[in-house]
Amino acid sequence: MDFNEYQKKTRETAEYGGGYGLGIMALVYTVLGLNGEAGEVAEILKKEIRKGNVTLSIDAKARILDELGDVLWYLASICHELGVELNWVAGQNLDKLQERKRVGQIKDHN
Repeated sequence: MDFNEYQKKTRETAEYGGGYGLGIMALVYTVLGLNGEAGEVAEILKKEIRKGNVTLSIDAKARILDELGDVLWYLASICHELGVELNWVAGQNLDKLQERKRVGQIKDHN
């Protein structure tokens, strides 16, 4: 499945509630959702650190991967609300990073 196909399928489960199906409030809702899900990823890592773990437990990794699915859902939904395809955003990002590498802002670590 590619990003655009995934993005289309997210519409089947996009239920924002509160009448936020249209306009800027839908964008606000999805951006806040992305922030919340990214925060959950950070929270899992914070708890691993608090436990004194120096490696990621199998359970923590599974929970992070689960939350990353939610991050991806919100990212796809934000793209939908902005009227762009997720494949386009991914391509633009790679182009930007390649240009940064070309001008020496990103160093090769191989």
